[in-house]
Amino acid sequence: MSERPVEKDPEDWATGDEPMTGPQESYLRTLAREAGEDVPENLSKAQASELIDELQGRSKRLQGG
Repeated sequence: MSERPVEKDPEDWATGDEPMTGPQESYLRTLAREAGEDVPENLSKAQASELIDELQGRSKRLQGG
């Protein structure tokens, strides 16, 4: 049985207030384009992670639709 690691809330990340990473920004822009949304400027790592989670939940492609 494989156990998934416990996920830490992005707001509790030690580096959560740093600017989002390049890979986060790239993936976020892809998800936002698919959702017809704009990506706010100057997101932190934590904010980007939360928005990625939100957009993934709404993505028809990721939901098999």
